[in-house]
Amino acid sequence: MISFTELDLQYAHRFYNFKGEAQYLHGHTGKLIIEVEDSINKGVNMVFPCNEIKKTAWNILQNFDHALILREDDPLLPAILKVYETQGIKNGTPTNKMKGPAFKTELATAYPECRLVVTKETMTVEGMIKIVYDLLKDKLNISKLTFYSGDNAASQEFTTRNNIERCPLCGIALNENGVCPKCGYKK
Repeated sequence: MISFTELDLQYAHRFYNFKGEAQYLHGHTGKLIIEVEDSINKGVNMVFPCNEIKKTAWNILQNFDHALILREDDPLLPAILKVYETQGIKNGTPTNKMKGPAFKTELATAYPECRLVVTKETMTVEGMIKIVYDLLKDKLNISKLTFYSGDNAASQEFTTRNNIERCPLCGIALNENGVCPKCGYKK
């Protein structure tokens, strides 16, 4: 069985070294659909609560919302960081509350303090799917990711392989100690 949820992400980016309109800095409203596959948890009669799929994903992916996403070799990157430093906002401000934990993977690095994600490859819809899967593959049994950005969209299916133990009372993943972080159930 499959449960799914949707996330909306507002972001700005550009395709560095691209010979078309996308070479200019521009913004998008992106829609990410995350499909999670597993057996139905008998205690709660669901695969994984959709609101918990969203919370699990949002905890990390909020770094992409209202962020600037640039490739690591884009010459705009040092210029933007210099402007942020001059303005005194490079290391964050008290008003910057929409941020998840910083992360660094082979594909992307998030700098939540300055609402910036730096990617290895150009951030296309296909690239976003690769990044999202890399960030969430150990937290959710992702069977499919679909990402829409403007008129562009891509989708990829995955083979689920995780054995994520879930709470029989509320359906969410138990932590490494076998305790439900939501209701306190202990395995």
